[in-house]
Amino acid sequence: QVQLVESGGGLVQAGGSLRLSCIASGSTFTTMGWYRQAPGKQRDMVATITSGGYSNYADSVKGRFTISRDNAKNTVQLQMNSLEPEDTAVYYCHAIQRYYGTNYWGKGTPITVSS
Repeated sequence: QVQLVESGGGLVQAGGSLRLSCIASGSTFTTMGWYRQAPGKQRDMVATITSGGYSNYADSVKGRFTISRDNAKNTVQLQMNSLEPEDTAVYYCHAIQRYYGTNYWGKGTPITVSS
């Protein structure tokens, strides 16, 4: 059974930092990443990273967020610096199962950035 479990969300002031972690279990994965969904909006990609280490970022977070992963531990992290109120959302871990291409999601962790 595949599971993705996020941790690290919370409340932070603008300009602060948070680090999200996601532990994936039950399979191996190609691309892993983070998405977010603000109230009343669609879920959008924040950052993704392949098993080879190639990363991709949304324009809105470039230079502020850094994604990393540990393939041996099946974990993916998101270091978020210089947080802005516009970063307030529920953040979801995402992973694509190797060989099958199935998409899996975590339950989400909320982040609130106060001004």
